[in-house]
Amino acid sequence: MISPEARPPDIQGVAEDALISIIDDDDSLRAALMGLVRSLGYRACGFANAEDFLAADHAGESAAIVTDIQMPGLSGIELKERLMSQGCAAPVIMITGRAEPGLRERAFASGALCVLKKPFAAEALIDCLERALAK
Repeated sequence: MISPEARPPDIQGVAEDALISIIDDDDSLRAALMGLVRSLGYRACGFANAEDFLAADHAGESAAIVTDIQMPGLSGIELKERLMSQGCAAPVIMITGRAEPGLRERAFASGALCVLKKPFAAEALIDCLERALAK
């Protein structure tokens, strides 16, 4: 599912050491996403839930945030809303394994840049990261 076979073209103005924060309660998926991000030349920080991410205070230094929508505690949508209320403008990419009606619309309405349905191809995430880092 997630393989780092393609490297995105260089993105003007984005440091190779840009931090991508990844929040997902699925340990194996979080590890795979972190590996993919690192293989692209970026730093990656992983968190099992939104509360841990907020407590670590990485929002301000994150160039982009990848978060699961459905997690214990705060959802990815609630996380995005909280980040916006705190003035964090980092682009957020949301991922989900759920197909409930209206979920994508709620995610986009909260300000998500991309919403990906699990399982997704690495190229789909790379495309979203390129868009996020070009902002």
